[in-house]
Amino acid sequence: MTGPFDASLLASHDMFRIGKDEFCVEGTAVNWILLREGRDLTLIDAGYPGDVAALEASIAEIGHRPEDVRAVLVTHAHVDHVGALNHLHERYGTPALMHPDEVPNATGERHESATPTDVAKRAWRPAVARWSLRITRAGATQHPVVAHAAAFAADGPLDLPGRPVPVHVPGHTSGSTAYLLPEAGAVATGDALVTGHPLLRRPGPQLLPSFFDHDPDRAVAALDVIGRLDADLVLPGHGDPWRGDLALAATRAARLDR
Repeated sequence: MTGPFDASLLASHDMFRIGKDEFCVEGTAVNWILLREGRDLTLIDAGYPGDVAALEASIAEIGHRPEDVRAVLVTHAHVDHVGALNHLHERYGTPALMHPDEVPNATGERHESATPTDVAKRAWRPAVARWSLRITRAGATQHPVVAHAAAFAADGPLDLPGRPVPVHVPGHTSGSTAYLLPEAGAVATGDALVTGHPLLRRPGPQLLPSFFDHDPDRAVAALDVIGRLDADLVLPGHGDPWRGDLALAATRAARLDR
């Protein structure tokens, strides 16, 4: 059966409990993921700058402290995914790890993102206008420089809670990365595959509008990589978790008009 993730697993208004030790949290129209192993946590992505309090509250909700986060894994270095990185590093010493090709985006040496003009062109739709106002209040116009950004040290499973496996899926950005979570049968896809967004007219697995992508053709090609992963649960950067045939979902997403 395919479709939205079982809503009975909803732990609160903004948190899905995926398994015993995996949680997907919605912030300001963007998600982050918490993986737990004993008293240690891995955080995947970090919301907007304005999501810092909500992120720390989500950690507290599962009985932990920000100090328990051993590292933040970044799917890509857009403002809605790196907003809390500097706060976590400055206050708790938390490292931020990502694909080597993504480090320049995080440190400000390179900029692979949509512009405010790209969004403004579509703001005539009421839903888009409301979303634009909401994310602006959360810090969408900021450009955080993550000076401490570093690349993962090894291929294969990372030595972090949840044993996430980085999977390079370039296109949205050069270093865009999904994280396979073998124990949960899930994959954190960031913006390489989403299930909902105010700029999308339909729910379900798909790509964001192409103007968000640094290389739209590579973003489509990356779906083939995602479709071959051994998982049946998508934990997207935007939209609800989704369970189903990942290969079929990736194929359909590649065919949708954007």
